[in-house]
Amino acid sequence: MRRLVVMRHAKAVATAPSDHERGLAARGRDDAEQVGRWLRERGIAPDAALVSDALRTRETWEHVTGAAGWDLEADFSAALYAAGSDSAFDLIRETDAGVGTLVVVGHNPTMASIAELIDDGEGDVEATTGLVTRGFPTSALAVFTVEAAWADLGPGSGRIEAFHPGHG
Repeated sequence: MRRLVVMRHAKAVATAPSDHERGLAARGRDDAEQVGRWLRERGIAPDAALVSDALRTRETWEHVTGAAGWDLEADFSAALYAAGSDSAFDLIRETDAGVGTLVVVGHNPTMASIAELIDDGEGDVEATTGLVTRGFPTSALAVFTVEAAWADLGPGSGRIEAFHPGHG
């Protein structure tokens, strides 16, 4: 059994020299730390992390890991920054077979699409309702149980077990 955590980056500043260079707003740093504490309280600790190489996702990862107490170096991915759903699934499928828990931190609409597509509809009712009704605002994350190998991950292959609504 594997676990996949799909997260949208925390709230970023509105402007920067480029989209890629947008860092977190003060609220985004606080929100990311709240997510880290939420994950720690649930005993979720990743074996690997795939994180977009944009500044706001790298900073989100830094604040989540600090609050969660994790000491894990992420794979910062330029490909994930630009990825649509199909490409993001391809990147996740490249995860080493020995990884039990993977955290993915990226951007919308891709993270929302991945979360909606992977869900088999049979998981935690409250989490499913949250995902469907709240959407996937900044700092939102969905935790899935995955029976398939990473290489076989695709639509309907995960069961949602928890949802953090983030902040719009």
